[in-house]
Amino acid sequence: MIRMHELRKDFTVRVKAGRLRRTRRTVTAVDRVSLTVESGEMVGYIGPNGAGKSTTLKMLTGVLSPSGGEVSVCGLTPVPERTRLALRIGVVFGQRSQLWWDLPLAESFRLLRHVYRVPAAEHAARLRRCRDLLDLDAFLDTPVRQLSLGQRMRGELTAALLHGPRVLFLDEPTIGLDVVSKQAVRSFLAELGGTGDVTLVLTTHDLADIERLCDRLVVIDHGRVVHDGTIDQLHVRYGSRRSLVVDLDAPLPPGFELPGASLTSSEADGHRVTFALDGVPAGTAVAALVNAAPVRDLSVVEPGIEDVVARLYAATDAP
Repeated sequence: MIRMHELRKDFTVRVKAGRLRRTRRTVTAVDRVSLTVESGEMVGYIGPNGAGKSTTLKMLTGVLSPSGGEVSVCGLTPVPERTRLALRIGVVFGQRSQLWWDLPLAESFRLLRHVYRVPAAEHAARLRRCRDLLDLDAFLDTPVRQLSLGQRMRGELTAALLHGPRVLFLDEPTIGLDVVSKQAVRSFLAELGGTGDVTLVLTTHDLADIERLCDRLVVIDHGRVVHDGTIDQLHVRYGSRRSLVVDLDAPLPPGFELPGASLTSSEADGHRVTFALDGVPAGTAVAALVNAAPVRDLSVVEPGIEDVVARLYAATDAP
């Protein structure tokens, strides 16, 4: 569905070279990225600010011309075949709207049906599904400019899907949304991706979106792919560890060591301790602790993807 081979994008910028002079410098935003995305995949495409995420999406959608390499989406070359490609893809940019600002949301949907030349019956069926899953009925007759951010985002998702795209590109779709709106958007996208009818590429800084929606995670940094695989593979590759948090009625014996784990913190006069599990099963660690001291309560904390990704960025920035 998507193929990139040695894809590159360079920008020429002007930088100060003295009080009055400026010189030109070439900045590589995307540096020879090669990826293949199959039909029906849900791919998270993440990276720090300036990593090249949005630039990649703009090349995939035909907004920007590549400086080098090859790219195809739905079997089409995005820039020269941009009009044909627009009928096969949907795009949602979290901070830009494709809706008519002063018109009711329903009128925007009607106009988009004519823009994409969608048969009335197909348009009605898709709109009905989005209305049900995204609870649109309460604000269909409200002008877009009066909608909340969460309501507008639900409208944007609907607008991107009404012509039946084969690929959906999402750039920060939950940015600025409250918890309830985020959950509504995630649930809708999860159900959409679960059908296998739409290939989904998601860029975001909210890693909860990735954990909830994506089977595959591609991490880009300084314009290059530094990880391509599952979230579990990312945890393994960058040393993610579970933590065991234990509340004790009495401190552990002096010099106590837990095989296969390392003590990371000790609070409240030794009555709360935290161990990082370096491969030992949680049950084995708990049994050893129970034999060493009276345990009041305990919990196993799974590693957060934020910590793992931060560790990945630190590794790629290291000399």
